Amino acid sequence: MLAAPARPTARSSVRPSVAVVLRAIEGLLLGAGHAPARRNAWTAVLEDRRRAKARHEAEHVLEAMATRTPQAT
Repeated sequence: MLAAPARPTARSSVRPSVAVVLRAIEGLLLGAGHAPARRNAWTAVLEDRRRAKARHEAEHVLEAMATRTPQAT
């Protein structure tokens, strides 16, 4: 015969992670209206990174062109 499964009590229940608790508090304090603002901010960060990468690649190409010696044709 199998023993009946133990019912979880308040003390033995699984604790939420810190991230889950912080998100819950953020949701209570900020409300749903701030979600689009956070999304827009993250989109801006990604776009800035993309532009920085493109600028770095362009600088690399320009430096390579400037240091290249003319070839005899």
